[in-house]
Amino acid sequence: MAAQTGSRNLRPGTSLLKTLLTRSLRPGPGHRGVRPGPGAGPGQSRSLSSGTGRLSPVWSPQLPGRSHQELYRLSVSDPDQFWGSAAADRLRWIKPFQRVRDCELSSGRIGWFLGGQLNVSVNCLDVHVEKHPDRVALIWERDEPGTEEKVTYRELLETTCRLANTLKSHGVCKGDRVAIYMPVCPLAVAAMLACARIGAVHTVVFAGFSSEALAGRIQDAECKVVLTCNQAVRGGRLLDLKRTVDEAVRSCPSVRHVLVARRTSNPTAMGKLDVPLEEHASVCPPEPMDSEDLLFLLYTSGSTGKPKGIVHTQAGYLLYAALTHQFVFDYRDGDVFGCVADVGWITGHSYIVYGPLCNGATSVLFESTPVYPDPGRYWETVQRLRINQFYGAPTAIRLLLKYDESWVKKYDRSSLRTLGSVGEPINHEAWDWFYNVVGDGRCPLVDTWWQTETGGVCIAPRPAEDGAEIIPAMAMRPFFGIQPALMGEQGEPLTGNDVSGALCISQPWPGMARSIFRDHQRFVDAYFKPYPGYYFTGDAAFRSPDGYYQITGRMDDVINVSGHRLGTAEIEDALDEHPAVPESAVIGIPHDIKGEVPFAFVVLKDAVASPSEEDAVLTQLRSLVATKIAKYAVPDHFLVVQQLPKTRSGKIMRRILRKIASGAAGDLGDVSTLDDPSVAPAASQKHVPSKAVNILKLQMFLNL
Repeated sequence: MAAQTGSRNLRPGTSLLKTLLTRSLRPGPGHRGVRPGPGAGPGQSRSLSSGTGRLSPVWSPQLPGRSHQELYRLSVSDPDQFWGSAAADRLRWIKPFQRVRDCELSSGRIGWFLGGQLNVSVNCLDVHVEKHPDRVALIWERDEPGTEEKVTYRELLETTCRLANTLKSHGVCKGDRVAIYMPVCPLAVAAMLACARIGAVHTVVFAGFSSEALAGRIQDAECKVVLTCNQAVRGGRLLDLKRTVDEAVRSCPSVRHVLVARRTSNPTAMGKLDVPLEEHASVCPPEPMDSEDLLFLLYTSGSTGKPKGIVHTQAGYLLYAALTHQFVFDYRDGDVFGCVADVGWITGHSYIVYGPLCNGATSVLFESTPVYPDPGRYWETVQRLRINQFYGAPTAIRLLLKYDESWVKKYDRSSLRTLGSVGEPINHEAWDWFYNVVGDGRCPLVDTWWQTETGGVCIAPRPAEDGAEIIPAMAMRPFFGIQPALMGEQGEPLTGNDVSGALCISQPWPGMARSIFRDHQRFVDAYFKPYPGYYFTGDAAFRSPDGYYQITGRMDDVINVSGHRLGTAEIEDALDEHPAVPESAVIGIPHDIKGEVPFAFVVLKDAVASPSEEDAVLTQLRSLVATKIAKYAVPDHFLVVQQLPKTRSGKIMRRILRKIASGAAGDLGDVSTLDDPSVAPAASQKHVPSKAVNILKLQMFLNL
């Protein structure tokens, strides 16, 4: 039984850090951080510089006389020189690396900056405390509007060290796994960095997953400790995190302690594993970590099988997150970066925590929802915090464009300089609204493509030459070191432009995942076996006549209608152009003659109230798809619904849609990731097949 100490519980509420840090916010005595390494190792040829924090003239996109195309060509033709100089210059090393890379994609062997040692928390905290200790590192935009809290780099370092010492006091050692099940708050960030400080491996689980989903992740990682809060607050609702953890750890024998912080003042029952977070010393020496030591696990769900624990390691991931954050979003020193994702997803890891903090940015933690307390919440936050970059998901944009533009226009958005889209292809209507209404037609909008497995953005309109065009709703240009390849049906690389195929990447990059935790063969089979010598993304893409890349959807979201290959995103894009359709989802269902046909789930605006109006809109939608794409692309079936089933990260759960359309709604599989299990689609019987009507009568979503 864990000993109950007399220390106070953490209360990440009105004064989070003052509660945690006792009375002093100054670095404790003896705090020195880590000194820069002595310079390039013998394996680093071509005058690679030591960790000075400057942009190296070898690769700096701001270097006069070096075009973006020249730098990109260098990054793919001489990756050792490009990435080696970047890593030596941008990261602080305890021990210089000796070899830039050792990779073989066919076997899934990936290694970067071998022989080197560093500590990620030092690169995210100590180096900035030395330069500007009172710069704001985090702005916690709490669920309650107007109650933000600011955390300086000095405060965040002290909090991190206290948590690191707490973990050590409860037996956490280098290599041990720690689960973090917390709301979006500074304490969650400090917990991640505390693990990095002592060499523990964190796995952040979105604070909203069910106890069963949480337990599965804890079991697979064999976590020794779980960090949580008593409750979370989101959209004005309380979520009982502690109760979920209690249920989960009953089936997790590896868990020795549950460390509990307080988000609210409500009473919390403490069990035999539970320990209130104690206050420990504010100095914790950083653990030297090899470049390829594990940094974190992040679990992703597939349509079949158990969740995959994607492995990311230290140096390569941190460098790639930092560089993509800087150059994709045009981050400049002193900017306030607003990513409204959750820290439990890879977007939050890379573009709330590691990328921005490595660059010394001020990063916003958004705890609430886009419509709480009203649809102006995002834009009021932009005005109040003077956010310079805003990065969010198309699903939130589609939700907000249903409301009157006055919810946007009433707030000052002049601080915005870059807009970003993440998580799925953005349709044209959402892109136009985001760019013209939110950005007033002056902010570059970067539609970013990447994955949990890639570690950071791989394809986006920026970086590019000054003034380069941005094509609406297109990811466009590969990032430095990313060499896309489109593969044909026979596994052959497709040459030239104006072609579509399976999207692969032909050479390794530092930020890519290293394995699936304790199942490397599954990693190889999923990502490298389908196209030997290439990383297979699982996505389909189109290379335009100008050589730009358009993501057309997952490979399992490509429909083959009478020999014609159709990306569901392409059909959805056409449907969403209709002014009465804020959102749609298209899947393929079997057809006796055509092989497959499209099945469209369509959300209509409230103004479409009567069955006759629905009939008129659906007729228009058929005509719109036929005009935009082709007659064979017109969905055979339409289902009008009030909402689409989505994960808590905003992704549409197409697997569930397929089950409903095929009549297998009684076997929906794992639904723990559904954002709102009470969603019950309402439909007019005449618009859907009889099988789908019977499914809807069961109101299966009500029983999830």
